[in-house]
Amino acid sequence: MSAAAHHEEGQHHDDHGHHKETFISKYVFSMDHKMISKQFLITGIIMGTIGMLMSLIFRLQLAFPDTKFPILASLLGEWGKDGKLDPNFYLALITIHGTIMVFFVLTAGLSGTFSNLLIPLQVGARDMASPFMNMLSYWFFAMSSTVLICSLFVQGGPASAGWTVYPPLSALPKAIPGSGTGMTMWLVSMILFIVSSLLGGINYVATVINMRTKGMKMTRMPLTIWAFTFTAILGILSFPVLFGGSLLLVFDRSFGTSFYLNEIPADLAGGIERVGGSPILFQHLFWFLGHPEVYIILLPALGITSEVIATNSRKPIFGYRAMIGSIMAIAILSFIVWGHHMFITGMNPFLGSVFMLGTLIIAVPSAVKTFNYLGTLWQGNLRLNPAMMFAIGLVSFFISGGLTGIFLGNASLDINLHDTYFVVAHFHLVMGSAAIFGMLCGIYHWFPRMFGRMLNESLGQIHFWLTIISAYCVFFPMHFMGLAGVPRRYYANTAYDQFNVFVDMNQFITFAAILGGIAQFIFLFNFFYSIFKGKKSVQNPWESNTLEWTAPVKHLHGNWPGEIPHVYRWSYDYSVPGHEQDYIPQNIPDEGQTDPLQEPKVTPIPERKAAPTIQKEEVVMFSLVKRWLGFAQ
Repeated sequence: MSAAAHHEEGQHHDDHGHHKETFISKYVFSMDHKMISKQFLITGIIMGTIGMLMSLIFRLQLAFPDTKFPILASLLGEWGKDGKLDPNFYLALITIHGTIMVFFVLTAGLSGTFSNLLIPLQVGARDMASPFMNMLSYWFFAMSSTVLICSLFVQGGPASAGWTVYPPLSALPKAIPGSGTGMTMWLVSMILFIVSSLLGGINYVATVINMRTKGMKMTRMPLTIWAFTFTAILGILSFPVLFGGSLLLVFDRSFGTSFYLNEIPADLAGGIERVGGSPILFQHLFWFLGHPEVYIILLPALGITSEVIATNSRKPIFGYRAMIGSIMAIAILSFIVWGHHMFITGMNPFLGSVFMLGTLIIAVPSAVKTFNYLGTLWQGNLRLNPAMMFAIGLVSFFISGGLTGIFLGNASLDINLHDTYFVVAHFHLVMGSAAIFGMLCGIYHWFPRMFGRMLNESLGQIHFWLTIISAYCVFFPMHFMGLAGVPRRYYANTAYDQFNVFVDMNQFITFAAILGGIAQFIFLFNFFYSIFKGKKSVQNPWESNTLEWTAPVKHLHGNWPGEIPHVYRWSYDYSVPGHEQDYIPQNIPDEGQTDPLQEPKVTPIPERKAAPTIQKEEVVMFSLVKRWLGFAQ
């Protein structure tokens, strides 16, 4: 954006500073990106708590399959009759738990919160490119969340086909109890969610491209912004495919089409025989989103981690340009590896080897990021506050979960491990735990910027240690269960004699999960208590370089009261030799620098040459051609 445009924009926001906001316009239908980020965060925390409680309920079932818990009858009514979890509701809990955690917490809760908070502040913009679209993005997300939660209370229960909702369980309304109204509401919820994601993603990209402050070159942007931008691009390109896939599923369910159904007799398909479709088609459409979705979740967490590790190591980020390159490479490669989720669908072995090669190649940029984190930590002056601890925890999960991904990316090994607890362990470490740690890392780091107060550090340390211990205790043993062939999603593994040896392990995992749940309630207490009673924060508590710490915390439409700060350097000038402080904010020019910001060179517009005169012979030629074509007068 030109300097003149910035000036006009600043004038616009200054002129509107006197506008009086009502409670509704400030807290409910707010168009301020900072408030919208809080709305995403609070909604994500509520959804995350629901999803976590669901997992504890079905973990009880897996650990004690023959035990009755009277509390389940009180909590769940018919679904927990006589203290035993209903098998159909068990499947529903797994489905909704996965849906909530993947889409509503790790996608919207993570990216929606920090993209909204940081993109305008870190690039030096007054707000998003379209504040109105931004507000709509949140409210579509809120409607989507509401519809999904309401599906818990309909007749037949919520969707029960797993979070991947494969047909025919999702395409035949009478397949199982959750295939009826609950499944319809799942689809409605997902379509609303996709609309929210597209509105947000387009806004993020437009803001980064058009609204950077003076001096904020692309190569000076924090890695958070690079990560958020490519995350938004991934969402814009991949979510419409799931939208189309879901729409075809609605047609199969409601209008008698057969995109995903093949050889289903009329008595099972609601009176109309279904032939000609293929459930494999849905898997292709789902995983075309599903694999980029892994990085839609992970990239923001990795971007946040880059910022937090550099700040708390007091060192420049190691390999800045390599980090940007690895983000781009991951984003591109994520679109061509979806087939590795479908090795067992009868895929041509040659095609399987192509997907396998692409999957293994994506480990290269992932390894680059890991080495850069370790290089930044190496010999740094580490500040081990809770944000830093969660960032290091993310790197730990990224390494351990990434290594197991090599097994699953290999077609010959994946055929044996598919749909076992090995898969559950892998994606919960690399995608669930790592992304959750990235989100928590961001909350601890930017909580002072959001609320003007500090989170209690002691409670934060307790939260970190309990969480990382419980996460490894839950998911590490699952690898061995998977290697032994224990299938996931089964109501009671004890029905098979060969799996009885894992009863003790299942109980251990469940106790560890309960410990992790307790740790999250410690965090919730710390979070909500500190919003109102926490220690007041100074302007820049972490001595960070990025622009968001130059803006006042108090609610201000337009972020900065006067002119937007200019940028003179990249965001990782830590421990620069010769400087008194070990950090130099981006808006500070070098000493003696009188004209640090070079105005863009204006290239003079070349004089337009006179149009060539049409020669007489050419006129004659045109006349002849027109006459031959019959247009002559």
